[in-house]
Amino acid sequence: MGKDQTSSRINLFTESIIREMTRINNMHDGINLAQGFPDFDPPRELIDAAKAALDDGYNQYAITWGSPRLREALAEKFGWYNGVTVDPNKHITVACGGTEAMVSTMLAVIDPGDEVIIFEPFYENYGPDTLLSQGTPVYVQLYQQGDSFTFDPDELRRAFSKKTKAIVINTPHNPTGKVYSYDELKIIGDLCQEYDALAITDEPYEHILFDGDVHHSIASLPGMGTRTITVNSLSKTYSVTGWRIGWAIALDEKITTGIRRAHDFVTVGAAAPLQEAAAVALRFPKSYYEELAQGYAVRRDTMLSILGEMGFDYITPRGAYYVMTRYPDCGYDDDNEFSMFLSSKIGVTPVPGRAFYHDPKMGKPYIRFAFPKRPETFAKVRERLSKLASYRR
Repeated sequence: MGKDQTSSRINLFTESIIREMTRINNMHDGINLAQGFPDFDPPRELIDAAKAALDDGYNQYAITWGSPRLREALAEKFGWYNGVTVDPNKHITVACGGTEAMVSTMLAVIDPGDEVIIFEPFYENYGPDTLLSQGTPVYVQLYQQGDSFTFDPDELRRAFSKKTKAIVINTPHNPTGKVYSYDELKIIGDLCQEYDALAITDEPYEHILFDGDVHHSIASLPGMGTRTITVNSLSKTYSVTGWRIGWAIALDEKITTGIRRAHDFVTVGAAAPLQEAAAVALRFPKSYYEELAQGYAVRRDTMLSILGEMGFDYITPRGAYYVMTRYPDCGYDDDNEFSMFLSSKIGVTPVPGRAFYHDPKMGKPYIRFAFPKRPETFAKVRERLSKLASYRR
């Protein structure tokens, strides 16, 4: 072949750094604290429900935008937890994971030349999703303020323009663990209404909250119901990241129609038996979510204890199951080099900070660890990271 036959859009971004770190981890037989998946089993009732669905014949295509039983369960839960009433037939699209729900949403609402505001650091898919939709990312910085992150309202206002089509919000936030407050979401919502923009909110960690923090969905704020698309998934709350069951909820029926059309041609539909099992999970008692948060609080505190002992300058997460940290001086002043060293020599694999910034240099001081792990995994992490002492300067 002569000329480069790939799309110019594809060449605007690289492969996933997070998934690449999993491959590197496997090469070194390390402990994978890079990719965000649990190393423990999901609830037994969920596994049993999936087996029952297979035995009951749910082995062919479901309705493209989601089985009726799952959409009904989603509508119920979105009502009692997120405070928004939705019609399961008009407002919900079930997709192959939150990742597909997000890109189908972008394809449905973004036109060439539209601008999409993205807070950074950000989950690494948002930029490529915007570019694949032929939109233009506009980045707004989240600043570290003490042991948390926040944005400058004036800077955010300057990012909005007549070209702004949407803003992406992720709360609780990957990678920082930030939980957006009601007041912060109100600022965002007011700007969306002023500039006639959409809010695309990614909320897979909505039940993983610490220290009394509360999850707010921007769709529940005054004036934001029909201009919000809420993306979520089964993956994190129910510990089934490999099932790939996600959804997008939009109260504007035209937007839902657009998402369904994009989704139909991107994946056709999510796995039918797993959708039936998902409907069971979404009707777990409220005590399940309380116990989930309590369990993750223990994991978070264990991880922070280990990092503190080993000289990492961490930022305490208020939600989700990641921790951003500055790394100790072991002869490396680059996030990528330190991450490779940690994986190959120490046997614990993080994600370099550059994965979460449009300019890799901005992520240079940081790495990210995931902590949805068992006690015995934490014991091994502590043991392996103790070897850092021999490298410290």
